[in-house]
Amino acid sequence: MLGIIYGLYGLICYAIFFVTFLYAVAFVGDLPVPKTIDSGPASGLITTLAVDAALLALFAVQHSVMARPTFKRVWTRIVPPPVERSTYVLFSSAALIVLFHFWRPLPQPIWTVDGGPLAIALWTLFWAGWGVVLLSTFLINHFELFGLKQVFDRLRRQAPSAPEFHTPLLYNFVRHPLYLGFILAFWATPHMTLGRLIFAVGTLGYILIAIQLEERNLVDEFGERYRAYRRQVGMLVPRLGPPAKRPVERSL
Repeated sequence: MLGIIYGLYGLICYAIFFVTFLYAVAFVGDLPVPKTIDSGPASGLITTLAVDAALLALFAVQHSVMARPTFKRVWTRIVPPPVERSTYVLFSSAALIVLFHFWRPLPQPIWTVDGGPLAIALWTLFWAGWGVVLLSTFLINHFELFGLKQVFDRLRRQAPSAPEFHTPLLYNFVRHPLYLGFILAFWATPHMTLGRLIFAVGTLGYILIAIQLEERNLVDEFGERYRAYRRQVGMLVPRLGPPAKRPVERSL
């Protein structure tokens, strides 16, 4: 019965994540949804900057702190290990929902491309970025990344699998294709507003910090194997050289 409860909880958390992810695409792309990055009530510049910075900081702190091994060791004394990842996914989704709801727009244009090949290219990069994000999650085990594997392993009474070390497809070219996909999706737009620029700069800063924290954990876990891989494969930009073995990323 406990395994069934964990399984239902994991499914609910995954469903919330999935809807939140789809909304994030529309939010960033200023597509037809109730609230986007460039819609909503405007306010003064200082107030808007303070609110938006606080929202980005909330997501960054939650996302990074809860992914760290030290926090997990303490957290799993409260939250059962099989649902730890699902709970992380739930909290991350909640932080995004808060960001969507309270984000203040700054619609002043930074650049605008009205039609033509350049606009098509920017939209293509936008969708390609989200495609890379989604593909990367499946390359590193989508269902483990979002907590479903853990709860269904518990339901089947299977022991958690040990971290693996491999470099599937995109990971032969850059160490963090998932983050690269987000960067493309956040920066590629034919209509860059001041608000979206702040969002793109803030998330880029978070990504660069998160990579350092994550790679520190990967070095601790895989040692020289990961150091060799890091020397051979670029972080976000492909580097000339032979492919290397890549450990599966277990946190974002």
